[in-house]
Amino acid sequence: MKHTVYRIYRFYRDGFASMKLGKKLWLLVAIKLFILFAVVKYFFFPDILKEHFQTDQQRSEYILQQLTQQGE
Repeated sequence: MKHTVYRIYRFYRDGFASMKLGKKLWLLVAIKLFILFAVVKYFFFPDILKEHFQTDQQRSEYILQQLTQQGE
């Protein structure tokens, strides 16, 4: 299994290394991942618990309350 994973890795590494645009494509992939995980998270997933509660104790009590509520 370990040998197979290494062979797959080497296949892709050698394939991108021999391409003329390989490094530019990897740079493009890295930029897209940065945008997805950093920028989109910042704008669309704010830290609501930090906005509404002052301490970790208050946050944990709120989460516990939400998790243990009976179906409404």
